[in-house]
Amino acid sequence: PRVCVVGSGPAGFYTAQHILKHHGGALVDIYEKLPVPFGLVRFGVAPDHPEVKNVINTFTQTARSERCAYYGNVTVGRDVTVPELRQAYHAVVLSYGAEDNRVLGIPGENLPGVYSARAFVGWYNGLPENRDLKPDLSCETALILGHGNVALDIARILLSPLQLLRKTDITDSSLAALACSKVKRVWLVGRRGPLQVAFTIKELREMINLPGARAVLDPADFTGLENAVKDAPRPRKRLTELMVKTALEKPVEVQAAAAGAAAPREWGLKFQRSPQEVLPSADGRRARGIRMALTRLEGSGDSAKAIPTGDVEELECGLVLSSIGYRSLPLDPAVPFDSQRGVIPNSSGRVEGVPGLYCSGWVKRGPTGVIITTMNDSFDTAQSVLEDLQGGVLDISPSREGFGLVESILHSRGVRPVSFSDWEKIDAAEVARGKAAGKPREKIVDPAEMLRIIGH
Repeated sequence: PRVCVVGSGPAGFYTAQHILKHHGGALVDIYEKLPVPFGLVRFGVAPDHPEVKNVINTFTQTARSERCAYYGNVTVGRDVTVPELRQAYHAVVLSYGAEDNRVLGIPGENLPGVYSARAFVGWYNGLPENRDLKPDLSCETALILGHGNVALDIARILLSPLQLLRKTDITDSSLAALACSKVKRVWLVGRRGPLQVAFTIKELREMINLPGARAVLDPADFTGLENAVKDAPRPRKRLTELMVKTALEKPVEVQAAAAGAAAPREWGLKFQRSPQEVLPSADGRRARGIRMALTRLEGSGDSAKAIPTGDVEELECGLVLSSIGYRSLPLDPAVPFDSQRGVIPNSSGRVEGVPGLYCSGWVKRGPTGVIITTMNDSFDTAQSVLEDLQGGVLDISPSREGFGLVESILHSRGVRPVSFSDWEKIDAAEVARGKAAGKPREKIVDPAEMLRIIGH
């Protein structure tokens, strides 16, 4: 059986890995829009979290299998359509993730100084489409809307000492911009309360221990919470206890005095505030603050809803980052898509009403969870493919040409795919450039330059 996977992030690679491991004869081709593989492992994971990127080693082993092939620089839906892939393969798995972000839907969100977390993360991680973002970091106060791990990543990158970032694979241009940044205060704002935050304890602890930055948490936000979480699941309980402890600790004024007059950088969490409007500067040319509705919670735990109280509050800030979630987009008119939920309608990864078409990862279940969540989810979809192969649901009696057919289609459209060994040349070039700068790698951010390196 010939199987094709669209997308080379964790969902795509884990799907391919599981099929190859549990079917001794399957051939799997992976298609990727960019010349370079690995999706959010390369472009989403924070530069100062290199250990999270170790999964790349596993993915590389999969890509090097003689029953697996990688074709980068191919945009499915444009260079080749899903119906064309379905003619070439016995099964097609869509694992292309979430390449857009949710919008706030409030006045002023398009003002200069307002950015989506997705674009900002893409900028410092070298995602080609965000390489020219040039965020304005000339203000002292930044405000991040959202209480997830991505929000904490951004806060940490904005406030990290440069000597820590210099040793990472953060892009050269974003490092230069952060070196000139005036930002010294970051607020993370959420509509709900401390018991509903979506970040995890590891990320929070890292933020609390960030050198040269102090946490500003209002003790009033945390009164009585220890009782409220007595029966909560252990991760939620530990996370809340850490916030309470941090809020109630006396700041070490002595240290600040010893360090001279330089005010340390600081960050804090603000709760039960919902953004209403990004306020423009006097000349209307940029963001100068944000008006927020104060909320009260109805219900408890993860299902609590934030209801506006009628009171509002304004907060001055010159930089607004919206970290309220990623969003999947439809890929091809031939694929059903639930635009309300931003997913492909499916059951156990089988796309509804289209036999032989599958999906895995964020486009299957929505943009939530960490790499391990996506791994389990992708194994689940791969299992559906294997069951359909074994149960005869997928007819593999007609032989399919696989890449042979796709190659002629791409050739006729002037598209030249990038192979995995091509990627390894780009990889070697990045590592060599990084070595010269004392970094693990210096990412190439221009696809044209990537193609030049491999003589395309």
